[in-house]
Amino acid sequence: MDDSDDGARVGLWVVLGIITLLLFGLIGGLAIRQVHKASAPASAAPAAVADADAVVDVPLTGELLGKIYFDLGSAALPPDAAATLSTVLTAVTHAGPGAKLVLAGFHDASGDAAKNAELAKQRAKAVRAALQAVGLDAARVMLRKPESTTGDGAATEARRVEIRLVP
Repeated sequence: MDDSDDGARVGLWVVLGIITLLLFGLIGGLAIRQVHKASAPASAAPAAVADADAVVDVPLTGELLGKIYFDLGSAALPPDAAATLSTVLTAVTHAGPGAKLVLAGFHDASGDAAKNAELAKQRAKAVRAALQAVGLDAARVMLRKPESTTGDGAATEARRVEIRLVP
């Protein structure tokens, strides 16, 4: 370029200035994004804790892996639950990482329906806690809305938690 190309020289400096501003904007935006990413998990953790008691209202489908029967008025796991839980853990492990468990607590229609439903939910939560204690990821276990039994079946059927495998 010679002295007569002042317009070209000004244009070149303008283009270089714009490119510099774009680069600084891009670098600044990436830095802000990293700061927000670093602080996001801390704010998301309380939401996950709040969903721990959430129940889903899904149809009772899937392969029945086992039933655990509870004592009257109790949500404590019975001593014979360990064998069922071991079978369930083996089945869900072999089913692959996408498979999930649905835990469905049952109660009878006699007495206070709200108390019975809460007891059925507590029983399902006890089963979930036992599965987590032996290493099953909490994200693979869903609690189903408690259900009242119908008919004239055995009384123990009203005090059960069914464990089903869903793909």
